[in-house]
Amino acid sequence: MAGENEKTIKDSLLLAWTIIARTLTDPIDMHLKNKTTIHEFWILGFENIHNILFLPFLLFLIIYFLTLSANFTIISLVIACRQINAPMYFFLSHLSFNDILLSTTIEPEMLHIILREGSAISRTGCFTQLYFFSVSATNECFLLTVMSYDRYLAICNPLRYSSIMDLKLCIVLATSSWACAMLFALPHIVLLQKMTFCGSYKINHFYCDLLPLLRLSCSETSTIETVSAVNSLPILFLPLIFISVTYANIIVAILRISASAGRRKAFSTCSSHLTVVCMYYGSIVFNYLVPSEGQYSGLQKMVSVCYTIVTPLLNPLIYSLRNKEITRALMKCTLKNT
Repeated sequence: MAGENEKTIKDSLLLAWTIIARTLTDPIDMHLKNKTTIHEFWILGFENIHNILFLPFLLFLIIYFLTLSANFTIISLVIACRQINAPMYFFLSHLSFNDILLSTTIEPEMLHIILREGSAISRTGCFTQLYFFSVSATNECFLLTVMSYDRYLAICNPLRYSSIMDLKLCIVLATSSWACAMLFALPHIVLLQKMTFCGSYKINHFYCDLLPLLRLSCSETSTIETVSAVNSLPILFLPLIFISVTYANIIVAILRISASAGRRKAFSTCSSHLTVVCMYYGSIVFNYLVPSEGQYSGLQKMVSVCYTIVTPLLNPLIYSLRNKEITRALMKCTLKNT
């Protein structure tokens, strides 16, 4: 009888312990299920275009081929034609190469997303695309800054322009732009690699961008947001301030020129660059500084299209159409080949 009582007590204690253990572990198990790590994302692309998929696909495909053709033409002209060997064209060739990198990073995958009405991308592939996009977008800011300094020297200090802006300085400035862009893009990728993504795996954008990725993270994002805010100073604000100061001095110098023909010539040498700066910085400032509620809005996607797809196409067109030296070099090379 005592043995049976002892067995009953043991069974009761075992049952009680089992209930307590399940009570403690079930919430943890449910928490882990809800926090399942995501190793693949789904990029939504452009929504509500189901009935007209062929039109945007064809449009962006044409833009991509035109972008490659126009930028490769600029690079080839700078390399082949000796009459356009000024520092401005050296930097323009780097800008064209950067635009090729930017458009190639975004557009082929975007065309695939449009046809498939969304596309899966691995975590590694997403971070790789983000890295090269960050490098090209950052380098565009630095190259536009360097080109504004070149125009400042050419107009405000023309007598010393050739001695200051020699080939050595051009190489140093261009190389520094690329190196700094590669370095500034690294911290985001390193921090993203350490983050956990859970819950929704859908990126409401047409490429892997930092802000949509952070919305999918279940890790603490304050560190990477702080790094992004700090990086925006040397990448965005300081170059923009520098460009504004240089162009203020350029405008003052142009207004001091007595002859109207001289003023027009001086302004024509920097008007193309100023147009590109306003277009590129305007779209970036709007996209990243104007807050959005929740997911990326349709307007912000359109603005992203401007500086990732349209700008790489317009840059060589603006410089070639408004630059007589490039136009003459292009006509000369075309006539020579025919």
